[in-house]
Amino acid sequence: MSTEPAAGWLPAALNRGHRYRDRVGARSLLDPRAGVAPNDGIAAFYAARYAHSAMAVWLERLAAGEIWCNGQQLWADGRAQAGDQLVWHRPPWQEAAVPVLPGPLFDNGDLVVINKPRGLPVLPAGGFLEHTLLAQLQQRHQADPLGIPRPVHRLGRFTSGLLVCARQPVSRAWLSAQLRESTGSVQQATAAQAEPDGGGAKGCRKLYRALVALPAVGSALAQAEAALLRGEGLAITTAIGQQPHPRLGALWCAAAPGDPGALPAHSWVRLLERRSEGWLVEVAIASGRPHQIRIHMAAAGAPLLGDPLYAVGGMGRPGALPGDGGYQLQAFRLELVLPRGGQLVLEVPEPLG
Repeated sequence: MSTEPAAGWLPAALNRGHRYRDRVGARSLLDPRAGVAPNDGIAAFYAARYAHSAMAVWLERLAAGEIWCNGQQLWADGRAQAGDQLVWHRPPWQEAAVPVLPGPLFDNGDLVVINKPRGLPVLPAGGFLEHTLLAQLQQRHQADPLGIPRPVHRLGRFTSGLLVCARQPVSRAWLSAQLRESTGSVQQATAAQAEPDGGGAKGCRKLYRALVALPAVGSALAQAEAALLRGEGLAITTAIGQQPHPRLGALWCAAAPGDPGALPAHSWVRLLERRSEGWLVEVAIASGRPHQIRIHMAAAGAPLLGDPLYAVGGMGRPGALPGDGGYQLQAFRLELVLPRGGQLVLEVPEPLG
């Protein structure tokens, strides 16, 4: 069975390294967007595939024997052929300190809801492999006869609050569908404020709290200030799409006009408190797009206070990454239908603000 952890932090430590497996496809050799032309070398393939490292770095990794091709260790660059099976044996690296995962707020033997602390990544990414919420769950529940609960969705590393996990794959699929696209409208999501017990409404509702910068003059949020002070809400429907980013290749941002790949997104903002440095707001989302709240608040003229990535308008700053912290965002209330019937309503014990 699971054991309750002690409060505190996991100190910075070296992990055990990782193997990144890739297959060279004919399209990747011909696609100009990948920066790889026919008969280009393996270093060029990796530089296009993993833009965080320049080709010179990949040549150094080849010379160090870190890369294997079709089961053979390489010591120098060579041509990348369609169908090649590549493995990069990345040496161990130090992962930053992260919070220890607290015990669950809810556990019925299948569904588990955790109050994720700020600063803890959910899944491996952005330099984290073993200092993740998933790894802590695996370690804590490795002898649990009920199985290991696994995250159904993600929260950003610096977003705290309610995270849903499940032990059974069928439950994860059921819950993921709810969390991906809420069955309620944006306006219905605000019912959680008027009806704390859920009010008998159907589907999934996710409510967040955030500290945002003072709205920019002339922005949508500034123009709606009088209505927000009366307790009314503001709908934000800015579509979300990908824009070029020098360090990532592409970044989710407010979509450019006419973007054929833009995803519809819906948020509903309610003002809770005006402060000298910014506003405390409540945000209900009826869609689950990448970085939706950060993008929508920036698009409405009030980026999350301290957000290093998204500027007024909803576009990303080129020198920052999605995993950079500094902002305060909390998933503080959750309402969802359980796979076996009934509805679960939870709030974090200490809401933001």
